[in-house]
Amino acid sequence: MKCPKCGGEIAFYDIRPNCKHCGVNIYYYSQDALLMRDAKRTELEAAAARMVIARIKASFIGGGLQIARMVFVLISVAALLLPFGGAAFRVPFFEGSLSAGLIGAIQAFQNGLVLKTPQLLQSALFSKQALAATVDFGCLLFVAVIDVIMLVFYILSFFNLTNSTKRMRNLSLVGIAVSLLGFVVPLVMKLITPDSALASVSFGFGGLLCAVMFLVQFFLNRAILKKGIEPTYREYDPKRRELLKKVRKKEVNLDDLPLPVFESEEEHEARMKALALPNGHGEG
Repeated sequence: MKCPKCGGEIAFYDIRPNCKHCGVNIYYYSQDALLMRDAKRTELEAAAARMVIARIKASFIGGGLQIARMVFVLISVAALLLPFGGAAFRVPFFEGSLSAGLIGAIQAFQNGLVLKTPQLLQSALFSKQALAATVDFGCLLFVAVIDVIMLVFYILSFFNLTNSTKRMRNLSLVGIAVSLLGFVVPLVMKLITPDSALASVSFGFGGLLCAVMFLVQFFLNRAILKKGIEPTYREYDPKRRELLKKVRKKEVNLDDLPLPVFESEEEHEARMKALALPNGHGEG
């Protein structure tokens, strides 16, 4: 065994707490070194965590544009509750409807009408109305997929602020086109598909509302890109994060680093106040 301070040899049967060569307390000397190492690692890891929090704030609540984007992303998903269109069927002892909205889709699954759609499409009495409802559901499904993708981009946007915003802006254009299609197609199908006593076609404004929400998101994301979305970091946090990566790769040894590893003037003043040592000196 060697002394952690002077490197002198200590026999295994020597149970004295102090080194016979330099007199240092072996246990507490090692403990201080471990505490210093933990303090250095904590400084570096805390900087990396602060940078993640700064990116999250910049993406979600970094300004009025980001807050407005958050609101309209949620409204865009909620707009799927409104029907795009649908069809109603009335036969003796049964009435049912296929409404292309989230609520209508749930009801259609509950009453089993979705499973009967292939039979309705083949029916001479209901084929046109069933086709109109099927097209409505197709548009709803497409818009719902776009909404989910945009929501995922939004939630994960803090990983890469600029790229996520660009993708949301571009995807908004696709959402506008599909939503308008979801509004126009049911309207056209309503006009060209005559209603009967047994079946009728209806159109809704869900597609139009979704198109408006996507349009607003397009302009918001474009404005955010124009304004800039870069987060504000503490002075030395980027350097601390890069150094932490090197420590984890074992390119840098923590024991070779000073404590604090990096320190700005503001951080130094805060540390001195916490230690109740003005200007870094004791009272003598």
